[in-house]
Amino acid sequence: MSCGSSGYGCADAPVLKSETQTSATTGVAVAVYHIENMDCPTEEALIRGKLGGVPGVVELDFNLMRRTLTVRHTLASLAPVEQALAAVDMQAVRQDDRSAVQTTRLAIAKMDCPSEEALIRSNLATLAGVIDLDFNLMQRTLTVRHAPAVLPDVLGALQSLGFEAQVLEEANRTPASSAPGQTTTHWWPLGISLVAAVAAEAVYWLQGGNHWSVMVLALVAILTGGLSTYKKGWIALKNRNLNMNALMSIAVTGAMLIGHWPEAAMVMVLFALAEVIEAKSLDRARNAIAGLLDLAPERATVQQPDGSWREVDAKQVAIGSRVRVRPGERIALDGEVVEGRSTVNQAPITGESLPVDKGLGDPVFAGSLNESGSFEYRVTALANNSTLARIIHAVEAAQGSRAPTQRFVDQFARWYTPAVFALAVVVALVPPLFVGAAWLDWIYRALVLLVIACPCALVISTPVSIVSGLAAAARHGILIKGGVYLEEGRKLRWLALDKTGTITHGKPAQTDFVALGNASPQHARSLAASLASRSDHPVSKAIAQAALADGVALREVAEFAALPGRGVRGVIDGVAYHLGNHRMLDELGHCSPAMEQRITALEAEGKTAVMLVEPEGVQALMAVADTIKDSSRSAVAELHALGIQTMMLTGDNPHTAKAIATQAGIDRAQGNLLPDDKLREIEALAQSGGVGMVGDGINDAPALARADIGFAMGAAGTDTAIETADVALMDDDLRKIPTFVRLSRTTAQVLTQNIALALGIKAVFLVLTFTGHATMWMAVFADMGASLLVVGNGLRLLRR
Repeated sequence: MSCGSSGYGCADAPVLKSETQTSATTGVAVAVYHIENMDCPTEEALIRGKLGGVPGVVELDFNLMRRTLTVRHTLASLAPVEQALAAVDMQAVRQDDRSAVQTTRLAIAKMDCPSEEALIRSNLATLAGVIDLDFNLMQRTLTVRHAPAVLPDVLGALQSLGFEAQVLEEANRTPASSAPGQTTTHWWPLGISLVAAVAAEAVYWLQGGNHWSVMVLALVAILTGGLSTYKKGWIALKNRNLNMNALMSIAVTGAMLIGHWPEAAMVMVLFALAEVIEAKSLDRARNAIAGLLDLAPERATVQQPDGSWREVDAKQVAIGSRVRVRPGERIALDGEVVEGRSTVNQAPITGESLPVDKGLGDPVFAGSLNESGSFEYRVTALANNSTLARIIHAVEAAQGSRAPTQRFVDQFARWYTPAVFALAVVVALVPPLFVGAAWLDWIYRALVLLVIACPCALVISTPVSIVSGLAAAARHGILIKGGVYLEEGRKLRWLALDKTGTITHGKPAQTDFVALGNASPQHARSLAASLASRSDHPVSKAIAQAALADGVALREVAEFAALPGRGVRGVIDGVAYHLGNHRMLDELGHCSPAMEQRITALEAEGKTAVMLVEPEGVQALMAVADTIKDSSRSAVAELHALGIQTMMLTGDNPHTAKAIATQAGIDRAQGNLLPDDKLREIEALAQSGGVGMVGDGINDAPALARADIGFAMGAAGTDTAIETADVALMDDDLRKIPTFVRLSRTTAQVLTQNIALALGIKAVFLVLTFTGHATMWMAVFADMGASLLVVGNGLRLLRR
């Protein structure tokens, strides 16, 4: 976890891992440490200063980019090195111990707030054997990398902090299925607390002061409604952590000490009530993706070895099993139809608005709904590895990552609370000591500052908004692999698109065939089809399918080879033949002016020209045409309306590229591009910033990786696309990209609104506190009210 991704900057204690080698020729041993959080030169200087004084250390070699430290030494043991590292709060794990490092995932039911994360982090980071901590507040999970014997210490440390942790089974790849669910709330203590606080306020006004009954009622309200706050606050203070519970405990206690009993009671009640409402609101965002699990039924009707059918647990069904689905049932597992036909609503997976017809050989996905017919399918993926499970797993992993805005907010929050606490101390002491102001008046103002010192509203505003945006996108068949891409989508200025399978249907058909050599047309078609049938390129498939439909016989092909970006070659009956495009013809030196004219005429019609070439010259000229998807035209128009320019990058010829681009409304088109050429075009566009790339093939991979955001088309059921793409469109509809851009822009607006709201309320109350117009109950109401407002504002994205 880097400084940037941790959200806690370079001050976090780095985690070290080591490997040791010894040179037999020099007698100098080499220990190589990998330091996961070593990003800053200040950390290098700290380590260098400490290890430089260790006798026996010969040389230190740092690589900040790779986060490695190489120690050359003549020590009999690395203990002095590791002791020196421990002295600067760094924890080393030797190479011979690394194989024994375990990863444990814990569910922590009451871990909701970033301040609680900070408390747990600071406590567990000091435990010997704890290597790395990875928090996911939205799923209430903590992943700990540790030495084998350390887990009981980790669980004990969490219990001492007031957290109950449950070890989750790592075999389950769907975290939401085992993560804590809805927050359980006991309302009766809050009810008693609220009644006692109101009664204390009423008696105070009726008695005209602090009658003993006021103090009793206030204590009842504070103890019934705020006992857990005091307990958490005491734990935080013991661990030198100024979280909201600690600040609220100090403020309420201070209010009681200076005689503000009714106000202290009301502040505690409002705080407890607001925390409950906030937790309930967060549950909605937390379970937005987890609810997808309900789409996949727990049982499936599976054929038994004796031919009978029986309902079994879906998790027990093996790959290759035969499953039957009745009308109206949800499909339990990914598979391929082997018998029957039906119409399936697969909107939860692909976001398609209309049901899809399914027949023999068609894929079906877990969680989709069988609407009409009955069919049987062969299982192609286990329950915990279905497309639905991978979607949920990917989105939950994205929830745990910190977006750029969230990292900024986390850094700001690290300094905000201590700064306001220091300001509160100054406010309580300076005016009475140096100006002669009333002690109780300024202590009260300091307590008001403590109430607004916790940046909960600010810190929680970003993850709720990001998670809501990720969930809204997933419901529409857009799988975003991290908050960073959701934020960066609004910055897109250029979108480059592959042609085949992206803008077009990717299923071209042969439209023309002309024999040019001495061979008969039938013989030429047989040669061309024989070569084409060995390739999986869409153009080759079109030629082979046309020949097959006409009953053309195929021949044996020897020494077959694919020529990327050009075509194929092979030997038939002892003669070497090439089947390929215009580029290949140029390279072979057979492109005459007459042939050039014929090719140009075909390409001007938006067709791809394919030539069959033997050593003596061109034997046949074919043309293949693809059709543009209606959704492509609509998507390009929407992108232009959003101010995004478009470019088509294709390996097809420039004339065809221009014709297709004109039909689709695309701004620019580049043809005859190899994978490296596409990469160079993306690099050129990237200089102006905000470039995306859309593709569906391996040849698009370099360009997809270089773009600021890579979009994978038709990722449903494809492991590679889901795992590698920045944004995966679960079906082949380009209109999802404008939807993604609009969602990104709306998310950015919500984030700006939330940050402005949270900071604005804090600023207003800072001013009101100094002028003496703010009260404690007003401060707690404003602080927790701001938290509820930003949570509610972030949840609006779920409705998009």
